[in-house]
Amino acid sequence: MADRDDLSNAKNFHLDMPARSEPFFLKGSQSLDWGMQNRLARIFHPASGRTVMLAIDHGYFQGPTTGLERVDLNIVPLLPFADALMLTRGILRSSIPPSAPRGTVLRASGGPSILKELSNEQIAMDLEDAIRLNAAALAVQVFIGGEFETQSIHNMTRLVDAGNRYGIPVLGVTAVGKNMTRDARYFRLACRISAELGAHFVKTYYVEEGFETVTASCPVPVIMAGGKKLPELEALTMAYNAVREGAAGVDMGRNIFQSDAPAAMIQAVRKVVHEGVKPDEAFEIYRELKSKP
Repeated sequence: MADRDDLSNAKNFHLDMPARSEPFFLKGSQSLDWGMQNRLARIFHPASGRTVMLAIDHGYFQGPTTGLERVDLNIVPLLPFADALMLTRGILRSSIPPSAPRGTVLRASGGPSILKELSNEQIAMDLEDAIRLNAAALAVQVFIGGEFETQSIHNMTRLVDAGNRYGIPVLGVTAVGKNMTRDARYFRLACRISAELGAHFVKTYYVEEGFETVTASCPVPVIMAGGKKLPELEALTMAYNAVREGAAGVDMGRNIFQSDAPAAMIQAVRKVVHEGVKPDEAFEIYRELKSKP
């Protein structure tokens, strides 16, 4: 039982200091519940407010992608350098050590393969399973302008409702079909719709003209998608420009795990995203790390 005398001697109330109430560091997230903010802080680094996510969820619609044939051998060694990992629950359970200290963003939509109409997705996991897996966030594809646009938006809003109920944020991923124009006007539309309907952060592609208008007009954090494999210097330049123009980080996959030196590449990307290192300098860091045994 507590000593009652100690209660009467309490005196360190610091009456001259107002109680601290630190604002949450992430754009558009100040009104979220504590648990949701905590999960976002497992994805975005509080010191920089940015993230380097490693995307390895490609297999959910296109099977064993080059570089992802053996996740246990090719990806697990990269985990110390990523702020978060974007993947499916199947790969998480089968291939990722539970001791991995990284936030996980679980792919929660799916259905069609590359052989079918990709926009015809459904919600592909139950929120209770996301809780069992201690997910930091859930990702859902949104096909603005696609054949099943409305269905994909409803997938997202249903997931947002469930996520709000249990404190799990939702990432809206703007998908681009074969016949859609990749320009700032389209991405402003897709990102804003996703945020307006509840996505807590958004992933989209970089465009050279007007990307800053995409990030400025979206009230929640925008993460740049890595897209197709580029030469290392070009990928580092794209990441640098995206962050400079308002992106809250990157979600790169092929530009890391298909690199000649994936560990060196992800460390160079970290320098760009978190420290603002310029592309040429980051590329030299990549080359130096690549040369080490």
